[in-house]
Amino acid sequence: MVNSTDIKQRENEDLHELSSVVRLIVQRYEGETCEGQFHGDGLACFEGGHMYKGMFSKGLMDGRGVFTQAGGLKYEGEFVCNQPMGEGTYIWPDGSTYKGEVYKGIRQGTGTYTCAKNCVSYTGQWDQGKRHGKGEMYYNQDKTSWYKGDWVENNREGCGVRCYPSGNTYSGEWKNNLSHGEGTMNWLKLGEAYVGMWQNGVQHGQGTHTWILRRADGSQYIKSNQYTGDFIQGQRHGQGTFYYAGGAVYEGEWRRNKKHGKGKFTFKDGRVFEGDFMNDQMMTDILNGKRAPTPFCGPSPLPGSDSSVLGPDMTLNIDYLLDKIPSRNRDTEREQVEYVVLRLAADLRSVYSFYSRLGQAHSPDNTFLLSRLQLWRLLKDCYIHHHGLTLTKIDNFIRNAPTTELHSPFAPILLRGLLSCLVVVAYHIYHKDMESQKNLLAACFSKLMADNILPNAKNVKGFLFRLPGCAVVAMNYLKKCWEIYQAYCKVFKSPRDKQTLSCGHLLWMFKDLDLLDRNLTVGTLLQILASEGSDPSNFSSCLDLEITFLEFFEVLLGSAEVKCQQVSGSLEEEGLETEVRRDLHESEAIEKMTGKSQESPTAQDNVGQPDVQTKFDENLQNAVHTEDYTGEEGYAGKTRRVEAKDHEPELWMQMIHQFFNHFLFPAYEHNKLVSKKMEEQLHKNGEKHISPAESEAVYF
Repeated sequence: MVNSTDIKQRENEDLHELSSVVRLIVQRYEGETCEGQFHGDGLACFEGGHMYKGMFSKGLMDGRGVFTQAGGLKYEGEFVCNQPMGEGTYIWPDGSTYKGEVYKGIRQGTGTYTCAKNCVSYTGQWDQGKRHGKGEMYYNQDKTSWYKGDWVENNREGCGVRCYPSGNTYSGEWKNNLSHGEGTMNWLKLGEAYVGMWQNGVQHGQGTHTWILRRADGSQYIKSNQYTGDFIQGQRHGQGTFYYAGGAVYEGEWRRNKKHGKGKFTFKDGRVFEGDFMNDQMMTDILNGKRAPTPFCGPSPLPGSDSSVLGPDMTLNIDYLLDKIPSRNRDTEREQVEYVVLRLAADLRSVYSFYSRLGQAHSPDNTFLLSRLQLWRLLKDCYIHHHGLTLTKIDNFIRNAPTTELHSPFAPILLRGLLSCLVVVAYHIYHKDMESQKNLLAACFSKLMADNILPNAKNVKGFLFRLPGCAVVAMNYLKKCWEIYQAYCKVFKSPRDKQTLSCGHLLWMFKDLDLLDRNLTVGTLLQILASEGSDPSNFSSCLDLEITFLEFFEVLLGSAEVKCQQVSGSLEEEGLETEVRRDLHESEAIEKMTGKSQESPTAQDNVGQPDVQTKFDENLQNAVHTEDYTGEEGYAGKTRRVEAKDHEPELWMQMIHQFFNHFLFPAYEHNKLVSKKMEEQLHKNGEKHISPAESEAVYF
């Protein structure tokens, strides 16, 4: 609940009072006379230093003229029988002015006052020198702070509209400069609105308060949180109904902003709890002190629950972590980690907003949801994978989708999903080091934010997102590459069918599609794979690691830069001997991994091979320690890799276009077509077809 301090703000209203012209003694007169009296145009100097220049009638100031007091106050306008009366202008010594109607020297009627000291100005009705009636007042020079409406003796009273410097607005009834009665308040930056009764500047009585959720902040809701009911001194208190953005509804009693008393809670799935509530908690057995969990504590957190310090779009789904903590401490653990999230909310929202825009074209409504692909990039940028957690392990920790979609790069991640993921990751990385801490989850999350997220987030690494404009182009190849990734996941499927690839399997895919050449060697691929690892020089450490689609796609982009780069004259300088040596090294490396020649083994060759995965691991691990993978012709050798920063983005886009459209996609389609025809032929002959990749997987 937002307090109404801003509504109570009282502006500086330092307005001078006016005094009428008293009887004056003339010391000197110059001008027209009639029958011995001042009459017509003249100049009179009065005792005390006052002076008048203008029209006289029968010895009195009457008509238009200028009166200047000794203290500097000046009036220019109409006079009637020595009194300023009618239309006129007052100018004070400090530069403040009043222009409008005057009666007996007092502001009366309609006029404009402008204060030179603080740029306050008022235009409207006056009575006895005070703002009274209809009028509008501006409180700053930019006129961004103003009030338009009714006044009573210099106070905002009646009906009016107030716009505050923050952009917040109130429209409704006023009393003694405070919102009082029926009115509407809009909090611009907070995205909140209230329509209802007010008393002395705060919500009091019947009203409706709406919390407007912005999609740009990661919320998937079209509706908003809304409360309709009783308010007392700015708090929900009495009878009221809360409509949650996620679809849940609570109807019942409230006390100090919390559900308290008799009430009915209808969950978004239609389930209903009707009974007693205490401090936002559903009570199933008040006599025995037992309570049912509120939406935040249940197995499926309900967005928008008011039992948390967090907003509905930041609800944490960490129940499986809380299950690892003694039950008596779970509420405290949840509360403390929520406080840490709340304290860092601005930074977390900024990180979410930054990564959700990576690779995205401009959107008119500026609305993006974080994808799993972008989440992976955030985690890698913050070196989470250097703590023994692979991205595929993290996917399993936060799984909330069917297995087939578990590793999908297109799966949307809401803001609360990102926050829950970070809390889970923090626990798995730091819980052993933080076991002595009183609030374990809060301590782990604080350390993750301080050591990993805040120092490293937004420093984008890898091949895909480092050039924003190029990333948008590269994203056009995602769907086709995802199809290839899934196809090879099926070829190299594990016993549990995880639908992931290992780094070793990725090497076999390149061989199967005949993508390796004198520039793009096995050693080069290993260096690309290991480039973001905790130990980039240890190629063998990455061979068994399961890789997500992000890592798969970035290897493709890195390979494109190597395979399609233009190194003028490099082949001519190296000569035929070097070329033959490269081909020989390549063949020997493959033979070391396979144990035989590069001819594709047949189905009969694979029969009876024991412990295929162990054999595969041994051969590949042995091969990576040879010079064939890390020799002078490798990734960092004479076949120089051209960094994106070393050339124009257009050249980089040409290289990835050439790689995908002239090498990878045609090779994949050809391989698929050949496999299909062979399968059809073998089906006619009653045999089972095994693709080259499958045969190699079986052999090893």
